[in-house]
Amino acid sequence: MKDDPKKIKNWKDHLIRQAEIDRYLDHGKDFIDDNAIEAEIAANKKASPERIRAILKKAHEINLMPSKDVAALVNVTDPALRKEVYTAACEIKKHVYDNRLVTFAPLYCGSKCVNSCKYCGFRSDNNTMKRRVLSMDEIKREAAVLAGKIGHKRLVMVYGEHPETDAQYIADSMKAVYSVKVPTKHGFGQIRRVNINAAPLPIDGLKILKEAGIGTYQVFQETYHKKTYREVHPEGTLKGNYLWRLYALHRSMDAGIDDVAVGALFGLYDWKFEVMGLVAHSADLEKHYGIGPHSVSAPRLESAEGTDFSWVKYGVRDEDFKYIVAVLRVAIPYAGLIITNREKPEILDSVIDMITQRDADSRLGIGAYADAFPNEETISDGHQESERQQFVLSDMRSLDTVVQESIKRGHIISFCTAGYRCGRTGNKIMTLLKTGKEGHFCKMNAIVTLQEYLDDFASPKTKTMGNELICKELGEIEDRPTDFTTAQVVELKKARKRIQNGERDIYF
Repeated sequence: MKDDPKKIKNWKDHLIRQAEIDRYLDHGKDFIDDNAIEAEIAANKKASPERIRAILKKAHEINLMPSKDVAALVNVTDPALRKEVYTAACEIKKHVYDNRLVTFAPLYCGSKCVNSCKYCGFRSDNNTMKRRVLSMDEIKREAAVLAGKIGHKRLVMVYGEHPETDAQYIADSMKAVYSVKVPTKHGFGQIRRVNINAAPLPIDGLKILKEAGIGTYQVFQETYHKKTYREVHPEGTLKGNYLWRLYALHRSMDAGIDDVAVGALFGLYDWKFEVMGLVAHSADLEKHYGIGPHSVSAPRLESAEGTDFSWVKYGVRDEDFKYIVAVLRVAIPYAGLIITNREKPEILDSVIDMITQRDADSRLGIGAYADAFPNEETISDGHQESERQQFVLSDMRSLDTVVQESIKRGHIISFCTAGYRCGRTGNKIMTLLKTGKEGHFCKMNAIVTLQEYLDDFASPKTKTMGNELICKELGEIEDRPTDFTTAQVVELKKARKRIQNGERDIYF
């Protein structure tokens, strides 16, 4: 069924509120000055090794890095000096988040979109794409598979920009997911945290999402470079409005959603500029609200059905991508850092010590989870249908495999959603992150949520490996009396036992 052009136009005409852009401008100017960013990168091309080491030492204070120091880091090309940046990135990740690695899954709810982004499989003029928007019953079926067969506890729900997936639809779809509770081997499965990756909304629409229980609100600028932004987002489309998108997270904060996420699509423009843009975005959020982004994402361009990429001039080499991750880790040290299954397994494995979140067992096709598990039999064959999804994934490993691989590397996979439900968000979490105390909660909640996964979903091998890791983690906690009190250790052991006896959703 084709869209009604009049309905689309009326919806578009009432969506963008110029007053909700102007209120954030500084004497009519936004916080991205292309020329100033390029000049700062050029002015810091020849930073000495001593200066780089001083920058890295200061980064351990867990504050947002000054832009001139970020400019110096993005210019580093010497392999030995880059290795020092990697080391610092790993140390900072361990200090802030301990050794836990959170996993999640994307849930695509609709492929209808009014935009024509040059790089996107969902763009409106791509006639090879099979379009649909999931009903609430279909969303519940997707959630039942994710929570009851795969074992996920948190999702990022993704939507095209279209009147059929407006703020009310997004809120209803979140409620549908939260309503699903399915039996597992020994307990029950349920999605406890829903993050939203959606188009920019006005403040009143964002308040609807707040009331529905949104987790983190993600709006990625794609590219901060204004000329490139205009080239890849056609004029006259909703997404063509650079400033409406740039201040989406500011509006989110004013709507009461204090967990927001930034991101850039690496490959659209020079990666050095995009890193500087992400830091500038974080700085402006700090300026207005006293806190920066909850998380940062660094996706790279990936192929998409019916989409030509011959125009791409700024493709990012694997080695540079690894370095981007390291620079983001030290430049915005308090933020979670997300790398997804866009990347090949070997690339994910190369950055895993620096990041905090990754997806697993992901499917991007609309309705693809229920299609992959039509019976009681578990099917996890990595099948993709490019005409149903926004882009093509590079890592199709199962969640069980990802848990195993993480354990081998000394990471504990966490399904934790406790911080959000305990109120450790926004301003409250920043001090905890900077002092490393949030990492203590992370470790404790990782143990109890991993135990849930092991008992309800894991293969025998993964269960054995996971229980061995948990015993090791408990021993480490007992050996850290300055970080964990005796009472905490006792409560943690009791909580694990309660999980093993069938209780679920215990958290600290």
